[in-house]
Amino acid sequence: MLKDYSFNLPTKIEFGNGKIEKLGYFIKELKGKRVLLVTDKGLRNAGVLDNIFRILEREKIEYHIYDNVKPNPRDVDCMEAYEMAKRMDVDLLIAVGGGSSMDTAKAVGTLLSHGGTISDWYGLDKLKHPITPLICIPTTSGTGSEITFFAVITDTVTKLKMNILDINVAPKIAILDPELTVSLPPLITASTGMDALTHAVEAYTCNLAEPITDALALYAIELIVKNLEEAVQSGDNIEARENMLVGSLIAGIAFGNADVGGVHCMAEALGGLYDTPHGIANSMLLPYVFDYNIPSNVSKHAKVALLLGADAQKHSSDESIAKEGVKILAELAEKIGIPKMKDIENVNTNDFEYLAEAATQNVSASSNPRIATKDDYLNLFYKAFNEELSLEIVGESDVRN
Repeated sequence: MLKDYSFNLPTKIEFGNGKIEKLGYFIKELKGKRVLLVTDKGLRNAGVLDNIFRILEREKIEYHIYDNVKPNPRDVDCMEAYEMAKRMDVDLLIAVGGGSSMDTAKAVGTLLSHGGTISDWYGLDKLKHPITPLICIPTTSGTGSEITFFAVITDTVTKLKMNILDINVAPKIAILDPELTVSLPPLITASTGMDALTHAVEAYTCNLAEPITDALALYAIELIVKNLEEAVQSGDNIEARENMLVGSLIAGIAFGNADVGGVHCMAEALGGLYDTPHGIANSMLLPYVFDYNIPSNVSKHAKVALLLGADAQKHSSDESIAKEGVKILAELAEKIGIPKMKDIENVNTNDFEYLAEAATQNVSASSNPRIATKDDYLNLFYKAFNEELSLEIVGESDVRN
């Protein structure tokens, strides 16, 4: 029998090449008069926003720009953006970029509509009503933040990543224009693509998976695996870019309604302490956590491995197929240029005890399909740092019921 579940998708999705030209129409649909554009300096300096500026000026829409978004957005930066938005009497937000821009805009919208400070709204279902209307325009194919109803913010006091988890934080409209992703550099294409793959894998294997998210996650894995290398190697291949953006989108819908697991618990600990880019952290850790989680549901992990490219004819069991999936994940990360954990700046094994404890405290820790204690996470951090992929079949005595 199927367990009870619920599924939400409060965001209107607009997908297609050239779709950005309809931005003015969507702003007017939301009755926006004064817009704050939330983005980062890299995109602005690269000219990616020039067309958006042109559209806003053509439509005679008053806009202001906050371009101080940083990777792993911090509470203090969100407050800075909020003060600007409040000063300009903004009634609509537009986030352009990756997950950091979108999470920052979600935090700003929360503060505009509810007041207080960021920390007041950490947690589940604390918002009383929808945030200030938000349009998200992703320029990467990775985070899925354009349709998720949570924002991940780094608390600068605790050095932990905290979450605003509420359907009221969902963007009103997501505009997905593949042409905006063509200029994405290879490493960012690789890391955000692996981020999307992690979302899909964890959504499919986590404890909160359900039939709709399973279907979305499996298709996302298929799309991403078939197109990621091509998107990295040939950035102007518009078909690969289209498929990666769809894969990222539906992976976001999947994990937004299910959850993630141990990969994100560890990656967010790294990001909180070292400011490691989220996609890089997920990419480095995915093979190790996938390997650890196999006994929780061997058939599901084998199905993922087959979509990754494992050859069923070479194996006599699902366990063996799943183990080939571990190898494929590690090889894929290396092939597309993901750095090794030991090469990441500031990573220090002396911090692993702290990181392991932070992983256990993550909001998604209970969603990991296999019980993971602090010692388990500590072991996984060391394995990833030392590049130790153990491919023996593990026992099932500690599999979560």
